[in-house]
Order: sequence, then structure tokens, then C-alpha cells
Amino acid sequence: MIYGYIRVSTDKQTTENQRFEINNYCTKNNIKIDEIISETVSGTEEFEKRKLGKLFKKIKKGDVLIISELSRLSRTMHSVNSVLGKFEKCGIEVIAIKECLTLKKDNISRYLAPIIAIVGEIERNLISQRTKEGLARKKSEGVKLGRPHGSKSKNKKLTGKEEIIAQMKSENTSLRKMAKKLKVSVNTLRNFARENAIFS
Repeated sequence: MIYGYIRVSTDKQTTENQRFEINNYCTKNNIKIDEIISETVSGTEEFEKRKLGKLFKKIKKGDVLIISELSRLSRTMHSVNSVLGKFEKCGIEVIAIKECLTLKKDNISRYLAPIIAIVGEIERNLISQRTKEGLARKKSEGVKLGRPHGSKSKNKKLTGKEEIIAQMKSENTSLRKMAKKLKVSVNTLRNFARENAIFS
């Protein structure tokens, strides 16, 4: 069996992009995919609680799992390596399209995967750090990041949560999911983030 796996914490368009990448890869390589598993969940969610964990329980030796990139498995190097280790131990071949890796026992890709995973994790951490530094700089320059005094804007619910929003953004959390966690509308969140240069 050949499976495709899509994980998003963003919106439908991103889901479609991953699906396109997987289908395009299969077409170019004359691969007939049997099933595509898709889920919207944070990459920090425990493996066993995700659809990927349920797939792991039914997947068999010799099966193939195709993903658009390694970060779809998880958001941290440690977790990516852990997930890959589980599939490798069971004789499952994992193909990561973006990284051009085919991970199976006794091939060089399995040694490259941890390096690529840690580079991705470092990049995400740097984005988060730069965002926080940018907010700190604006504050030091006297820029008021919250709701203007006397304003009746609905954005007041988000005042003081700039760093939380920036952190979720660096983790590629979707606007919809961010808004749900913050208990505001997507438009309110988008406007607040733009006004405070969080999404700039």
C-alpha cells in the first residue's frame, strides 16, 4: 500500500498545496497512491493522538508513506527522528518530496534527515526570536502596540497578547486556529496583527 500524509495547522489552501505536491510526485514517478490521510493538528500533538499514529497501527512492512516535507511529521528534530524511527523499524519507506529524501533502512537519506530536521527547527526558532526582538524594539521606541486609548475597537481583547500571537505565527498556526484559541474573529485577529506589525 502507498499512503500520502498531509498535516496542516493553516488553511485549506495549504492543504491543497500539499495534496498537489504528492499527486504531482506520484504522476511523475508512475506511482499509484492508495490513500491520502489528511488532518489539521499542531505538529506538537502527540504522535499517538494523531491520524498519523492511527495509520502507523495499520501500515505494514513494505508499505510506503509519502509526505510533502519532513516538518509534516512533526515540528521538532527530536520528534521527526522519533516518528521516522518508528516507521523504519517496521520496514516502512518514507518519501519526503521537498527534501528529495527516500528514507528506508540502510540508505544515506536516513542520515541526512536529522540534519535537515534540525535546520528547520533552528529556522523556526530564529523567526520567533526575530519577531519578539522586533516587538521589543517597537516598545523601546515608544510605539504603543495595544489598542489606542479611547478606541472602541474590538481588538481590545488582544491587547497584551502580541508575543503569544507572534509565537503562534512562527509555528505556522493558521489564523482560524489562532483566532479560536484567542476567542476572537479571524478579522479581529488579522486587523490587530497588522496594526501592531506582527504580520509584517
